[in-house]
Amino acid sequence: MLYPIQNNVRNRLDLSGIWDFKRDPEEAGVEQGWFNGLSDARPIAVPGSWNDQYEDLYYYLGMGWYARTTYIPQSWKSERVMLRVGSANYWAAVWVNGQKAGEHEGGHLPFAFDITDLITFDGPNIIAIQVENHLKPTRVPSGNLEGVVLGGVASYPRTSFDFYPFAGLQRPVLLYSVPPVHIEDITVVTGREGANGIVRVRATVAGGTVESGHLLLAGAGQAVEAELTFANGAAEAALVVPSARLWSGDDPYLYELTVSAGSDRYSLPVGIRTVEVKEGQILLNDKPVQLNGFGRHEDFYASGKGLNLPLLVKDYGLMRWIGANSYRTAHYPYSEEEMMLADREGFLIIDETPAVSLQFDNAENMAERLRMCLQQTEELINRDKNHPSVVMWSVANEPMLPDQMARMSGEVQSATPPESIDFFRKLVDRARQLDVTRPITLVGIMGGPSEWHALTDVICINRYWGWYVLGGELAKALDRLDKELDETWKQHGKPIIITEFGADTLAGLHALPGVMWSEEYQTELIRGYLDVAADKAFVAGMQIWNFADFAAVQSAGRVGGVNMKGVFTRTRTPKMAAHMLREYWMRPVTLSRPAGSR
Repeated sequence: MLYPIQNNVRNRLDLSGIWDFKRDPEEAGVEQGWFNGLSDARPIAVPGSWNDQYEDLYYYLGMGWYARTTYIPQSWKSERVMLRVGSANYWAAVWVNGQKAGEHEGGHLPFAFDITDLITFDGPNIIAIQVENHLKPTRVPSGNLEGVVLGGVASYPRTSFDFYPFAGLQRPVLLYSVPPVHIEDITVVTGREGANGIVRVRATVAGGTVESGHLLLAGAGQAVEAELTFANGAAEAALVVPSARLWSGDDPYLYELTVSAGSDRYSLPVGIRTVEVKEGQILLNDKPVQLNGFGRHEDFYASGKGLNLPLLVKDYGLMRWIGANSYRTAHYPYSEEEMMLADREGFLIIDETPAVSLQFDNAENMAERLRMCLQQTEELINRDKNHPSVVMWSVANEPMLPDQMARMSGEVQSATPPESIDFFRKLVDRARQLDVTRPITLVGIMGGPSEWHALTDVICINRYWGWYVLGGELAKALDRLDKELDETWKQHGKPIIITEFGADTLAGLHALPGVMWSEEYQTELIRGYLDVAADKAFVAGMQIWNFADFAAVQSAGRVGGVNMKGVFTRTRTPKMAAHMLREYWMRPVTLSRPAGSR
């Protein structure tokens, strides 16, 4: 999962650009040899979702083929050559010069194959990648579920989740080389002892044996070194950094760690910081911190969910302008490039797996979803474990029981199925096995079982009092929120983050008094939620849904196929609520009250 880098011993070649593309609705491409190149192909941009690049592809979620030719430098001949795909949603197979290199299931996470024995250095190489995004009941997230309609209203495409199921090669495709014996993985864990920083490093090698290695941590005008001794392909060492400059949202300082082993060398940024949950608060470097910001989406015109670097820079600037310091990667892992920018800019991230809107319908489907959820949790943590910006793992968003709509409205309070508790216990336990340094959460839906939250370190809840329930009745909605927060704190005694709240808003629609869908109503609702939470020190964050309007499936509640809960439009024009938030969040705040005080 190490991100490919270019240095004096490693090489990287970005294959982003215009590829050939062809639909394969009959899935006959393998039989017809499309891995040798595509006839009658059309150009398509990589990275980018295919749906928004051509009108006839917007609803197409079946098999598609990408292909291009490339030369591989002669200077790589003595190296191992790898091909890495940043994200292919949902299933992909990679072919090199007519031979299958491997396949991967699950979108939004990278995968790589060693293609050394499949390439030629004497001519062009044909790279072909199959991708399909069928909406299946057993997939994570699921689609085309029998008897399940989004929000109780029929939608198209038939997803169980409220965002568009964009398909394709949505992040860069990279060729890279490593020495035959190379550094395979690095795990960095930071801590503190007084004013000193502690950086613990574990490195593993592959392709052969290495007896010794070296660590160098440079930054803040000093350099700290240590030797590595490998046994069974792994080595560990700790670095003590005198008077360490700590990473935080206000000062996101990054040291540079270089790991050397044999002829290989790999460098990565390191932010020295600690995160813990204590007495109803989230502590960053032993100081209480509020995670104020947004739920977001990777979403824009033409690029869909494809990596869009100018948009990423723009969005970070807008979040800083508004006074936000955090966001959740709702509802899937975001690009590695985004995680790197968050490290640099000092945003605090709740990093979420693709387990959105999990359904508990039958044992067979649940077993298959658990398999994928465990795989996705492992891949996510292995990918993002070294990012200081990542302060929490979320193993799921809004899992739903069969009677969820009735539970949300308060019509029923049925017993929580024990198999669902066991499902999330396995996910939380797996996340804790992989990373003992960060809190674990699960984002609950309105009416969701409290037993699920008992498994986690932080209570994250999505609440839509005043929109889906008690719509238009803001006074009643805010009173219900006030009571529920107190009840939740009393029951669990854990910090609470409201990870979603908001109202769909048609930009330019104004009303006096504010009515639903008007900019005034959105502004009043968001301000009301913030005011209720401000009186409760156990509320450790407020993340509005959403940062910007985004593409959704078609339904009676989605004007133009767009979820309009953004405080910015999809083109990043601020609504009234954005200006209110800037004024609200830019005020000085004090976080020294004991949790639970009023």
